[in-house]
Amino acid sequence: MIIATYIYFCVSAGPRYMKDKKPYDLKNTLIIYNFIQVLVSLYLVYEGLMAGWLYEYNFICQPVDYSYKPSSVRMANGVYLYFMCKLIELLDTVFFVLRKKDRQITFLHLYHHSMMPICAWIGVKFFAGGHPTFLGVINSFIHVFMYTYYMLAAFGPYMQKYLWWKKYLTILQIVQFIIIFFHNFQMQFTSCNFPKPLSFLLMINAGLFTYMFGSFYVNNYLNSKVGRVSKTNGAINGSVSVNDNTISNKMKHDKSN
Repeated sequence: MIIATYIYFCVSAGPRYMKDKKPYDLKNTLIIYNFIQVLVSLYLVYEGLMAGWLYEYNFICQPVDYSYKPSSVRMANGVYLYFMCKLIELLDTVFFVLRKKDRQITFLHLYHHSMMPICAWIGVKFFAGGHPTFLGVINSFIHVFMYTYYMLAAFGPYMQKYLWWKKYLTILQIVQFIIIFFHNFQMQFTSCNFPKPLSFLLMINAGLFTYMFGSFYVNNYLNSKVGRVSKTNGAINGSVSVNDNTISNKMKHDKSN
């Protein structure tokens, strides 16, 4: 219900509400929001490592411990906090709507923000520990950098010269999902007391994210770079493109003579 309402607002109701309104100035709100996200993400990484992944957990096979052992309870609390964070992160898109940044509300963005709370809810409900919690740890680690970037960007245009590392955030996201993919892929070939169907679904989802983030990187950084080089070469060689019509400076010069 929450996810359905979120999608409806961000795709339909929100843009219609903002159609004849000026974008909201959310500078201070965004700075505070992103700063809190950085702190919470750091805390989740720390808790995930200390509750299991740094000392007790096995990267090849880690069944869920349903006992009340302190480390198991600590991990379960971390999973619950992670789930709550995924719900709060839906505000990322709400802020886009209120600021009329509709171009940033892509299918990738909506799919990512819709699927993560669902995956986290499954974790809270059935698997609050064990193998899938590695996803939460590595995802929170990436979010430390991501929300740091968003926080700095919220200060205004004068910060842009310090944000040259934007494209590397996408690379980190891709690496994250590749790691998650293989972390669950190898589970299909081991004798582990953990549901293989769930691990398979996590693997497929990570594969989809890898493909979508990879396509985003190619389209926004590689193809755009090639386009800029082509335009530059065109100008250097005496051709200028205007509304897809190429005009040769040399031809114009010859005609004038």
